Amino acid sequence: MARPRRAAETIAAALLLLLASACGSRLPESDFGTTPEPGRTTGTTAGAPIPVGIITSATSPVGSAAFTGPRDGAQAYFGRLNAEGGIGGRRVEVHTCDDGGSGVGNNECVHELLDEKKVVALVATTALDYAGASRVSRTGVPDIGGQPIGPAYDTYPHLYGIYGSLAPRDGTPGWDGELYGGTEVYRYFKREQGARTAAVVSYNQSASAAYADLVARGLKAEGYKVVTEQVDFALPNFRAAAADLKEQGADLVFDAIDSHGNAQLCEAMDDVGADVIAKVTNVQNWASTVREDYKDAPRCRNALWATGSSRSYEDTGHPAVREFRDATADLETHSQWQLEGWAAAMWFSDAARSCAEAETGVTRACVDRFMNRPGPYTARGLLLPVTYERLAEPPKSRRTCVSVARWEDTQGWITQGDMNRNCFDVPQLAYKP
Repeated sequence: MARPRRAAETIAAALLLLLASACGSRLPESDFGTTPEPGRTTGTTAGAPIPVGIITSATSPVGSAAFTGPRDGAQAYFGRLNAEGGIGGRRVEVHTCDDGGSGVGNNECVHELLDEKKVVALVATTALDYAGASRVSRTGVPDIGGQPIGPAYDTYPHLYGIYGSLAPRDGTPGWDGELYGGTEVYRYFKREQGARTAAVVSYNQSASAAYADLVARGLKAEGYKVVTEQVDFALPNFRAAAADLKEQGADLVFDAIDSHGNAQLCEAMDDVGADVIAKVTNVQNWASTVREDYKDAPRCRNALWATGSSRSYEDTGHPAVREFRDATADLETHSQWQLEGWAAAMWFSDAARSCAEAETGVTRACVDRFMNRPGPYTARGLLLPVTYERLAEPPKSRRTCVSVARWEDTQGWITQGDMNRNCFDVPQLAYKP
């Protein structure tokens, strides 16, 4: 079962990225002309290319590399697909749009792709401010495999985030404005690694503090002794935080700080000799750039663990991962987000292939019907089983699984157990997006 908590982590990461930047305001959707009725479908002429769109905050205020992984993975998949003959002999025509990380830019991308390019679907959306999400939904355009940087994928129909959703998706986030996530990561480190004391490091800023509180609540629910460390956002004293978590005997370190802050925290931990079982990071930092990102913290670097909902991009013994790596061999770096973008493109292609074989042809409505089929989707084993269940009430507990890897300089990311067996029955905790 895919992990709803992934949305919490990705939302938090986006909020942290925004600590030092400001997004643009939203333009009213009426500025973009009429919206087609949801019942109407947009298809493609037989033999013509199949248009899809990818919206990415590629030049956002937080840097050019922060959100491009899913786009790069999806483009690599479509490139290989087209080289092999496309879908029913028709190539997939990819239209990318950089929304600049603003609501204004996002609405402009939605208008361009839906109204001008007439895309059949959006794929691997990675938007810092998904302001156009409600319009995508009203138009009936399936958005497949997007990263839940905001609550849109737990709010609107026709939007299918890469980790699935159990929410009603009736226009309100989650259940009455609350989302839910499990404690399986904390359960994993307690049961499999013997951890008992966990430190949570945050900034003295509302978004950072709120996510740190969610992590602390999850850890306490799993019986951990929790040590909280808060540093000043403008002038963070990471050395003091590192010294205290060492003094408190922390086995694990979680954080609600940005990537730059993480590197500084790790360096401080090395300086004070704070050795832990794991410095736990998330899917956004599950990348081949670890040596460079943590170049001044070798001990902490080799205590990094990553958790997620997809098979490690380093697991080349798996045929689907090997295919991904072969197709992306020319990329300078690799990341888990690239693999998830690849999986999103595969998902659309499976949907389009089923439509190409049907009388309707490849239309928005047909692709959407495929996405709404009962049963999970795994992208040939790249993803933990992804489902969409519109539950009237939030779950109190759930059996959820987790993909885990740890970093070693000599080998890179090393998979820890089978992600389909790292599964636990855990409580679901509410949080506000």
